[in-house]
Amino acid sequence: MSVSRTLLALLEPGPRHGYDLKRAYDEQFAHGKQLAYGQVYSTLSRLLRNGLVEEAGVEHGAGPDRKRYTITDAGVTDVETWLRTAENPEPYLQNTLYTKVVLALLSGRSAHDVLDTQRSAHLAVMRDLTRRKADGDLADQLICDHALFHLEADLRWLELTAARLDALAEVVRS
Repeated sequence: MSVSRTLLALLEPGPRHGYDLKRAYDEQFAHGKQLAYGQVYSTLSRLLRNGLVEEAGVEHGAGPDRKRYTITDAGVTDVETWLRTAENPEPYLQNTLYTKVVLALLSGRSAHDVLDTQRSAHLAVMRDLTRRKADGDLADQLICDHALFHLEADLRWLELTAARLDALAEVVRS
């Protein structure tokens, strides 16, 4: 995920300071991995330097003063372009798991064990995601569905590979 563009887009409704941006990001997108304050402020500094945000005043309060930031026209254009640009589909052609299977076959180790271990790990994560989905709000449900669909595709690949191990062994050992 592009943290810089996400923070930039969160500024579109109006000026905010770093603390507000962090809170909004964490509420909408953190899902167990909150954004560090340092990352928020270093990102805002970079966006400011690049002309995508500008300072919109300072709030004085009981704590330290808080700079407010607002998105510029260039920032709005950047967000619009980003939202209209498709994400690159990841074909996963350089897959670590495939490498492990081939190396297990080449070394005389059990490729079935490699696949079984991975299947167990995938199933454990899928059970956790299914529980989280059942207890979550719509955002959690959608994010969990996305992850579950990817894991299901991995499981299909594991099954297909297990069914073809003898043929793969012949190919890699020749």
